[in-house]
Amino acid sequence: MKPPTPSTLFPLLLLVVLFLLSFNLGASDTTYDGLVQCLSKRVLPPNQVSKIVYQPTNASFTTVLNDHVRNLRYNTSTTPKPLIIITPLVESHVSAAVVCATALRLHMKIRSGGHDYDGISYVSPNPFIILDMFNLRSIEVNIQDESAWVQTGSTLGELYYRIWEKSKVHAFPAGICPTVGVGGHVSGGGYGNLLRKYGLAVDNLLDARIADARGRILDRRAMGEDLFWAISGGGGASFGIVLAYRVKLVRVPETVTVFRAELYLDEKVNMTDMVHKWQLVAPSTDVDLFMRMLIQPVSSRANNGKKTVRASVLAEFLGPADRLVTILDKDLPELGVKKEICMEMSWIQSVLWWANFDNNTAPTVLLDRTPDSVYFLKRKSDYVQNPITKANLDRLWNKLITLGDSGLVFNAYGGRMSEIPATATPFPHRAGNLYKIQHSINWSEEGPEAEKNYMTQIRESYSFMEPFVSRNPRGAFLNYRDLDIGVTSNGKDSYAEGLVYGLKYFDRNFDRLVKVKTAVDPTNFFRHQQSIPVKLD
Repeated sequence: MKPPTPSTLFPLLLLVVLFLLSFNLGASDTTYDGLVQCLSKRVLPPNQVSKIVYQPTNASFTTVLNDHVRNLRYNTSTTPKPLIIITPLVESHVSAAVVCATALRLHMKIRSGGHDYDGISYVSPNPFIILDMFNLRSIEVNIQDESAWVQTGSTLGELYYRIWEKSKVHAFPAGICPTVGVGGHVSGGGYGNLLRKYGLAVDNLLDARIADARGRILDRRAMGEDLFWAISGGGGASFGIVLAYRVKLVRVPETVTVFRAELYLDEKVNMTDMVHKWQLVAPSTDVDLFMRMLIQPVSSRANNGKKTVRASVLAEFLGPADRLVTILDKDLPELGVKKEICMEMSWIQSVLWWANFDNNTAPTVLLDRTPDSVYFLKRKSDYVQNPITKANLDRLWNKLITLGDSGLVFNAYGGRMSEIPATATPFPHRAGNLYKIQHSINWSEEGPEAEKNYMTQIRESYSFMEPFVSRNPRGAFLNYRDLDIGVTSNGKDSYAEGLVYGLKYFDRNFDRLVKVKTAVDPTNFFRHQQSIPVKLD
């Protein structure tokens, strides 16, 4: 028998591809029909179900899918796409979706905003559907008891705006990016520029509503304290679908102060001395002061564009500029902050400032759910418990210059973060941590070569930092999901696999999370590449 020639092989391959494509489309149609039929029996008539259920043949499918993709690495022609997207309008739709997906044995992903750095909420190697929460965005602010109910499809910008509508002296301690979805941000910990004064978002939770693995809608009393604890920093998507959180608002003064100060490695002021001192001061200074530092390789201003390193300190102080300058003159004179670079403003204006809006921008821009730009990107995280020496900082500068594009963001801890026990919430990185590092790289070039180049850079930077960061385990922040540090196959060894990343994210809290997971979702319906595994005895 003659082997197939290229002229006969190509039509054969084409037929195979067309067969597989038609098979997948047929499977998708069957899944869609089954889901529509199931939902129709429970919440909506058939002609209404189509308004919340999308399949790939629907004209709006791609728009709905891509509207909340914030990492272009997961928006390519080869990125696995969901069989179906469900966009519930009310809580009962969520409950019905869980019941129907269970009955049809569909793997469900839950998405609340899309800033998920490694795409876990909307990408899977196995067939899956997405439950996208973006329509569930009701926010009810009660200034009298200083609380708010916020549905998890809301963005942080929407929450901040609704608080500001009711009060100019209340806030909520969460992230600085207004387009981040409340659900993933809060359930994973949620930090921002108020953390030294008030802790994390999860340190300011009062209640929650969740759809569990049986489709039941439960509040804090009904779900019990173990499950409430788990979704207060353990990542809600392992345990159910968090529908809403009741959050405790915090007080802020009428006037806050912000500034940005920059030092360059190759200019007269000693940047290394400042960075070394920052490590000691930023976690221990006045709790009203939060200082974030960006370390980036950049083109030199003083040396014909040659590569150098810039340290940028961005800060917010809950008070007037005069008091801020007095504190920094005493604690960190190396930074050289003068009143001239400080800007006094309201808290809501500081929200806009952190989000890089012009000073004259109206707060209504916080209601815009679309980010200005989207990139290919990768993020990783670390915790620093002992100051990096000046000699090792100099080594770091050389490494970043050699790599060329990978940067670091230092976020100071201390204050309230050191007072809350490590077991109070699943988030364990409390006392003993000076600051958190975000390893960061963005790029705009398409293609596998570009991705290989930039991913190699950030992985080299991360490897270089190993001697200077926490160990046993080397800690990581859940909201900076990082598939490099381990995944689970959800098979018989899922606990052992989950232990690899689980200890990094949760340290000693991991086993308690596993116990809660096993109790509330023993069939492991809510699962993803880095979910909390079930451990059955």
